[in-house]
Amino acid sequence: MKDPCAHCEEMMQPYLDRILTEDERIEAEAHLDECEYCRKRYRFEESLRVYVRQAVSEQMPPELRLKLAALRIPLD
Repeated sequence: MKDPCAHCEEMMQPYLDRILTEDERIEAEAHLDECEYCRKRYRFEESLRVYVRQAVSEQMPPELRLKLAALRIPLD
C-alpha cells in the first residue's frame, strides 16, 4: 500500500489549485484532518502561495532592478 503522506504530497498542489475530483478532495481532506505533519505542510504551502502573490504584485525598487540587471550573464 502506498504511504498516505506520500500520496498526500502528490495531491497537495492539485488540492491547492482546486483541480481534484470530488473523491480526491474528500480523500485529501480526510488525511489532512488526521495527519498533523501533512496539515503543517498544507499550511506552509498555502502561506507560501499568499506570499508569492503579494511579492508579484509589489513594484521592484529601481535600485534593485539595476543591481539585478548588472548580475545578468550574457548568453552566447
